[in-house]
Amino acid sequence: MKNINIGGILKAPEISLGCMRIAELSKNEAAKLINTALEEGINFFDHADIYGGGKSEEIFADALGMNSNIREKLIIQTKCGIRKGFYDFSKEHILNSVDGSLKRLKTDYIDILLLHRPDTLMEPEEVAEAFDLLHRSGKVKYFGVSNQNPMQIELLSKYLNQKIIINQLQFGIMHTGMIDSGINVNMKVDSSIDRDGSVLEYCRLKDITIQAWSPFQYGFFEGVFLDNEKFSELNKKIDEIAKNKGVSNSAIAVAWILRHPAKIQTIVGTTNSERLKDICKASNVEITREEWYEIYKAAGNRLP
Repeated sequence: MKNINIGGILKAPEISLGCMRIAELSKNEAAKLINTALEEGINFFDHADIYGGGKSEEIFADALGMNSNIREKLIIQTKCGIRKGFYDFSKEHILNSVDGSLKRLKTDYIDILLLHRPDTLMEPEEVAEAFDLLHRSGKVKYFGVSNQNPMQIELLSKYLNQKIIINQLQFGIMHTGMIDSGINVNMKVDSSIDRDGSVLEYCRLKDITIQAWSPFQYGFFEGVFLDNEKFSELNKKIDEIAKNKGVSNSAIAVAWILRHPAKIQTIVGTTNSERLKDICKASNVEITREEWYEIYKAAGNRLP
């Protein structure tokens, strides 16, 4: 597994395991999945306080038999800010959420805490106070955000004493808005519309690592595009390249993301150990420039 430098600070694998659905597994099934990840070179695990209503964090720790020796080998990321029916970046909620995650994960510290979805009622001074307390106490080492545009990050950063090192964004072959607008600059087409404030370029300039969530999804949790008859041309191209390189179509879908020079870390949420092994082969697949654009166009995109 190849590594990248998260935010230019933290060495981590370029593929991480998303633990949103781990609550659906038994303790033994979860242990098998986590150990498979570790065997494949993935020691980075993405959580959130809302995943499984907190159960995902609990099962993760129980399946590992969490202790200090195991903990030091892991990079654990969790998120807070989404509550039932609203978002909450208040100091009180951030601190309470972290304490809850620490208890469920059976650990004394979180490597990375992300703010989960933007809260338009955010008081950045409050967030800064919470981050300072968490950092000074050793409960959180690093901080980031999820689904935020450049100006939201700038507003927050004005008050923070810590660097934002991650922005987690939906990205994959069938969710390419952050790339489309850059390719179609100055064109009178829908793809030229900048819906995120040039977040791709901004993050590269600021050394903020983009994490791609739901890399196999199309739309907003509408389903996966791989082996989907709705996307026959795309799957034909992916399958052709996969066959030539001797890997699965899922590995090609991830390798396509990893090919981008922004060094995007891909979060995969599979709960199938064998599929995880197949996906991890993406780290050793070289997608050429021509192949990258062939896949991009097969997904229904046009070059100006």
